[in-house]
Amino acid sequence: MKIFVFCFLFLFNNIHSFSQQLVMRGDHADPSVVKIGDTYWASATSSNWLPAYPLLKSKDLVNWKTEGYVFNQAPAWADYYFWAPEISYENGKVYIYYAAHKKGGNLCLSVASADKPEGPYTDHGPLMCQEVGSIDAFPMRDENGKLYIIWKEDGNSVNKPTPIWAQQMNEERTTLMGEKRELFRNNEKWENNLVEGVSIIKKGDYYYAFYAAAGCCGRECTYQTGVARSKNLFGPWEKYKKNPILVNDDEWKCPGHGTPIEKDGKNYFLYHAYNKGTNVYTGREGLLIEFRFTPDGWIEFVKEDKSDDVAMISVTDNFSGGTVKDHWQWSVFEPAVFNQKKGKLTLSAKPSPTGAFIGTKTLSGNYTATVKINTKRTTAGAGIAAIGDEKNIVSAFLKDGKITVVEIKKGKQSEVMQTSIRTKRKIYLQMQVENGKDITFLYSAKGKDFQLLNNKPVDGSYLPPWDRSVRVGLTAKGDTSQKVSFDDFQLFNK
Repeated sequence: MKIFVFCFLFLFNNIHSFSQQLVMRGDHADPSVVKIGDTYWASATSSNWLPAYPLLKSKDLVNWKTEGYVFNQAPAWADYYFWAPEISYENGKVYIYYAAHKKGGNLCLSVASADKPEGPYTDHGPLMCQEVGSIDAFPMRDENGKLYIIWKEDGNSVNKPTPIWAQQMNEERTTLMGEKRELFRNNEKWENNLVEGVSIIKKGDYYYAFYAAAGCCGRECTYQTGVARSKNLFGPWEKYKKNPILVNDDEWKCPGHGTPIEKDGKNYFLYHAYNKGTNVYTGREGLLIEFRFTPDGWIEFVKEDKSDDVAMISVTDNFSGGTVKDHWQWSVFEPAVFNQKKGKLTLSAKPSPTGAFIGTKTLSGNYTATVKINTKRTTAGAGIAAIGDEKNIVSAFLKDGKITVVEIKKGKQSEVMQTSIRTKRKIYLQMQVENGKDITFLYSAKGKDFQLLNNKPVDGSYLPPWDRSVRVGLTAKGDTSQKVSFDDFQLFNK
């Protein structure tokens, strides 16, 4: 999962059209799924946002609800890049295989386990840490029932090939045994500099490996999906001559890195892709497509005339109850201190240019976010923001009777505008975003008849990191002893 930009595209990228159904709006890269009882459980990359690895459940593979996270805090050995979780279930135990950056090292594979899918999870520490990095773990048993872990050596990060390895693992998932063995690597033109995100199923005489190849992320991504097969886990692996079999269509681009799953006798593939309209601003979203096995023993995705997408979701949070809602996250590099009580969310301030912040995923390119600030309980600068990461934020905040619109780019702050207002007990700040990047701020004393702050929209095109989408955030800027009190939050997606 490294970013690379290429100066060419293959002509066949857009000649196929499949029904790719959107089932997870917003940033859900590298989704994986398993069925436990009568319920499907899924997870996805969270990268540098905590809590790490959302846990989602569904009865039909289409309508998903977040039910917490695998890790509320980072495991002791890891610091950032929480990528590509693979959720697995066997013998009454749930396992999450994942990749993360080791403190003082590189990307490593690890596993966490729980007695039930919603947790709590116990982390078992790193399993594999190669010099150039190890990512995209997947568990699989061979034809003799032995348990193996499959993964990618991240050679593309240093301009080397990307072998897909397998190594035996003990049943407790705590230790690797024996020697690693290569399954295959990037050696075909369309795969370009990498193969990754391997998931394997067994059907009849064959193991089938779904895999992604080329450039995974960002505006210039070239990701596509291929398949390989073998009668033995250790090969020889034969790549399909019709690869890539899942490519761009009129609405979605760069499809890849997913997991196959069965439902009602049919086979499906849950994976991610970028919406061509909202692109990096909503990030890699979760899609579902049916596939079937061909008479000659290969895999093809099912073509359909149309599909109904999952309904647009708006977020309304009045901060009721004693627990902060699951949709709020914070940066692994900027831990936030906050609590919720009696219909108010209190966020402790930080003196940095960005201040303290928490964020929620954007689900479309056009949206309006509004927050109500309780000024009587607020001693710091209270704001609303579009957040890329801890060094790239556009925000408006209220402090000492003034509202300031600030742009932070690569950690450097510039003031867009400032205006004085009559401070009331409640002040509403609103952020309107068009095209994923054109950001306008407004304010109101009563929650209606909002007054415009910046006449010219701020260009937030620089905000999205290469592997994540923009978040809508609440901010608190000031001394660490100061706090901000928010009464209500609404995010309406158009």
